[in-house]
Amino acid sequence: MAKEKVLIVGGGFGGVKAALELADDNRFAVTLVSDHPSLRYYPTLYRNATGGSRANSNIPFDHIFADKKLTVYADTAVSIDRKAKTIKTASKQVLEYDSLILGLGVVTNYFGIAGLEEYSYSIKTNHQAERLEAHLHNQLREDGAPDLNYIIVGAGPTGIELAGALPSYLHKIMAKHDVMDRKVNITIVEAMPRLLPRLPKDVSRAVRRRLKRLGIKLLLGESVQGQTAGSLIVNGKPLASHTVIWTAGVTNNPFFSDNHFVIAGRGKVAVDTYLQTEDNIFIIGDNANTPYSGLAQTALYDGKFVADNLKRRASGKDMKSYKAKRPVTVIPAGPHWAAVVWGKLHLFGFAGWLLRAGADFVGFHDYEPWPKATRQFFTESQVEEDCVVCNTKANYENA
Repeated sequence: MAKEKVLIVGGGFGGVKAALELADDNRFAVTLVSDHPSLRYYPTLYRNATGGSRANSNIPFDHIFADKKLTVYADTAVSIDRKAKTIKTASKQVLEYDSLILGLGVVTNYFGIAGLEEYSYSIKTNHQAERLEAHLHNQLREDGAPDLNYIIVGAGPTGIELAGALPSYLHKIMAKHDVMDRKVNITIVEAMPRLLPRLPKDVSRAVRRRLKRLGIKLLLGESVQGQTAGSLIVNGKPLASHTVIWTAGVTNNPFFSDNHFVIAGRGKVAVDTYLQTEDNIFIIGDNANTPYSGLAQTALYDGKFVADNLKRRASGKDMKSYKAKRPVTVIPAGPHWAAVVWGKLHLFGFAGWLLRAGADFVGFHDYEPWPKATRQFFTESQVEEDCVVCNTKANYENA
């Protein structure tokens, strides 16, 4: 009997999870298309920008899919032919499917604000995080001093995680560059009137107190109008800075609008009770118009949900209806401190940090067996720098 051809486009949390769930089922011929050769573990990318090991946020597909029965293409989907049931890629491949799972993730949205794309930094990918890290070191090496102001735009989890990690990292590399230690000015700019606007107010208050204790300035309810090479324009006033990190905006992958999918709320793709947008085309993770899309745990949950339904259908059973699952939210803010929202339970401080560590451990195991997940977890304590000055000093001290 011919196998059902399942084409998965997108190598993020949801796509990789769906591939793992289906790969060893002999009823399916699974193909994964990804524009990157590894799974980016987004929750730890901020560590890449602050001297952490890149291996901690980068799990190669060779590790994840070792001994799995599937085909992986490094490519990008460009168009869909619904009648022929094919996807055309940037390299001109035409890939057939019986069932299609789309989990393409989101792209950065600068909201048309002049100068941001040209001058700001980001940490959405490993390359972007490495670029920011190199910039921090180059300033110290070339100017002999830190920036006047480090500005993070966006008070969501990514902005807060980065803001919490920056102070200690900047003091550390100032010492390595033999730059006189001084107070660093770190500011978060947020258009909404409070931090973490999607979370309960008591969580926002606790995180706000924590950031203030770390010396981080908050500009809430302030809008960005533009950026130049040396300043960010906020409410019509320039804030001097050569280090603006944009974490504020994302938008759905343009593949969906380019290919005439039905777009619903928040720019997401409309889906039915099975996460289908059309017959045998499933949308998961950030791309789907579901209550908690945009979070890693949701993408993971969606990928497994669709895979389980494909297995049920192949067994002659009815598919189950989707029930959105509220994820646990854990947001680190500086060393050994995190805020946790687990239903009605809200935890702050060291206990929250321990839960975050445990969540990462479990998160790695979602994609790797325990021995590999354990090795991946322990990369969290490793340091990785490209800076010649820092590496030379470290080698001298260890000699």
